[in-house]
Amino acid sequence: MDEDALEYHRTDPPGKVEISTTKPTNTQRDLSLAYSPGVAAPCREIADDPLAAYEYTAKGNLVGVVSNGSAVLGLGDIGAQAGKPVMEGKGVLFKRFADIDVFDVELDEADTDAFVRAVAAMEPTFGGVNLEDIAAPACFEIEERLRDEMSIPVFHDDQHGTAIISGAALVNAADIAGKRLEDVDVTIAGAGAAATATARFYVSLGVPRGNVTMVDEHGVLTTDRAEAGELNAYTRPFARETGGDLADAMRGADVFVGLSVGGIVSKEMVRSMAEDPIIFAMANPDPEIGYEEAKAARDDTVIMATGRSDYPNQVNNVLGFPFIFRGALDVRASEINEAMKVAAARALADLARRDVPDAVAEAYGTDSLQFGPDYILPKPLDSRVLFEVSTAVARAAIESGTARREPDLEAYRESLEARVGKARELMRVVMNKAATDPKRVVFAEGAHEKTIRAAARLEEEGIARPLLVGERDRIEAIVADRGLSVDPEVVDPGPDDLEGYADRLYETRKRKGLTRREAREQVESDPNTLASLLVESDDADAMLTGLTHHYPTALRRPLQIVGTAPDAEYAAGVYLLAIDDRIVFCADATVNQDPDEEVLAEVARHTADLARRFDVDPRVALLSYSDFGSVDNAGTRKPREAARRLREDPDAGFPVDGEMQADTAVLSNLLTESYPFTDLDEPANVLVFPNLEAGNIGYKLLQRLGGAEAIGPMLVGMAEPVHVLQRDDDVADIVNLASVAVVDAQEE
Repeated sequence: MDEDALEYHRTDPPGKVEISTTKPTNTQRDLSLAYSPGVAAPCREIADDPLAAYEYTAKGNLVGVVSNGSAVLGLGDIGAQAGKPVMEGKGVLFKRFADIDVFDVELDEADTDAFVRAVAAMEPTFGGVNLEDIAAPACFEIEERLRDEMSIPVFHDDQHGTAIISGAALVNAADIAGKRLEDVDVTIAGAGAAATATARFYVSLGVPRGNVTMVDEHGVLTTDRAEAGELNAYTRPFARETGGDLADAMRGADVFVGLSVGGIVSKEMVRSMAEDPIIFAMANPDPEIGYEEAKAARDDTVIMATGRSDYPNQVNNVLGFPFIFRGALDVRASEINEAMKVAAARALADLARRDVPDAVAEAYGTDSLQFGPDYILPKPLDSRVLFEVSTAVARAAIESGTARREPDLEAYRESLEARVGKARELMRVVMNKAATDPKRVVFAEGAHEKTIRAAARLEEEGIARPLLVGERDRIEAIVADRGLSVDPEVVDPGPDDLEGYADRLYETRKRKGLTRREAREQVESDPNTLASLLVESDDADAMLTGLTHHYPTALRRPLQIVGTAPDAEYAAGVYLLAIDDRIVFCADATVNQDPDEEVLAEVARHTADLARRFDVDPRVALLSYSDFGSVDNAGTRKPREAARRLREDPDAGFPVDGEMQADTAVLSNLLTESYPFTDLDEPANVLVFPNLEAGNIGYKLLQRLGGAEAIGPMLVGMAEPVHVLQRDDDVADIVNLASVAVVDAQEE
């Protein structure tokens, strides 16, 4: 590990951070605007109004990570310069998880007064200050003084980060154990910065101060020791009348919090605790007691958390500081107060209770993560932490009066979702539309766990009214096992009366070789048939299928029963791909193998309509390996003819051209400079491929090698909203397609 770490840090360029520009610097005019003489204009604005710095500079998204290196990680007082790799690493986490820029500032200063003066003098530079790796008790005084002197957020993560994250864990652990925070007895091993802040924060959460016992290397913190001057101003409030050692303090305790050194807690000490004990052994790298050892010490439920990533329930500060600062910066808070910290902890606790995205579970090498004794905190790679915690912090800042800017919090939350990715931003547009008038969506694979979890989210967010086809007992068992708060409508082919649907199927298919008995058997045995009939009979507004079938198999019944729209002869599959800040719709990627010009033109119309549902103005390109007649054969004539028909159609309502090569379609200079006659004055955002093979290859290359986010496939051209999932789709994919289906149904 040491050799790998050294190589990682010294690889050119050395270190882990760099500065990049955010505005164009390609021309002399760009440079004149960036520096002299243009820079004088924002300088004058800021001189007149200091808060204008948030508008004209990077201050509002810039945090200073400041340290003197006096208490670095587990390395101790190694000095400011030796601590610089840690501060750079902190900057990496700020940027990776919350898109916050950081300057790391290492001050070679041990004197508290001088340190405070130096940091306070940097207030014009930063939107906030994260104090890091400063030894106790000086860290307490430094933070308090800087908070009083500065009008920007100051936060000592070594104190409050652990307190907030373990506080969220405590809220959930107590609930699982059936204990109230007002009743629990807490023993804390350690009396340093993190331990003291944790004790104080637990009181803010509702634990009575008198229920907290702190123990340091000399034993329980007592009033006698306080009178003898052994305790500082921050630990004195937790002094107890009765002394003893750690074993005495743990006897009968509901909660043990370890912020000291490894190996100091035995199995016997765990056995002496109250029933269903909560143990947060957070010393790193070796906890106060090992995970397996603590679990094996008792027969009842031991809820265990550590500071390590190789065991469940890691108390990881990265769940806190990036998102707390994100919320604080975005409302221009003057401080990070107790209300904001409590809001962060409560938001983390609430998020852990919600269904976990499949992608998060996969990232941590497990099939699923579910709220319970081994999952009381969300994972740092769960992108929802950004917009759940930051929004909660921003709301608390506004409500507590420390915010100097009050954005609409719903719009703010959506802006944070947009930071996660362009595809998510677009899906939020669709989900908001869906929530204005939720429709009934029938799921053919209604008894599948992913479907049920998706149904829970759709119902929770008011996006759709799920209708599940499947065995009712199995669906109810999964709902109970996963702890989902959903009560979906179920159509069970076993006990439910389906004769009406069998009659309907027989009437529509009797002259295609289907007998009445076969119709009844098909309705009872084939969920795709039943789901299609529910939509065709207007007993459901939309349909999703395909999670357990190959795409052509899943599509067959909807095509037979629902059919294509009155103005359509062909269905098609479309993928939305988000690449950086660009959006393209790719069609057809799933249905038509060798379309002629008529099919290509129809697919283009349907895809353009789909783009508008995402609030995207369509610009359509018919793709080929030829540019506007550079190659003339039967293959290139089809997209050329389709483009001509669309250009001449007054009802098309969108710019369109072709045939053209893919790079011509998406590169502005190629399109407008080489072909100034084209009807497209900007790069295309709807790409119609010449055949299924090209479409499928193209979108997959963009997704896998180009790093594009994909939504789809979305089925267009059907008589009723029907969408076919891919077999490896996760819950998020199901929710996305269901949202699109609801908007389809609204337009129907």
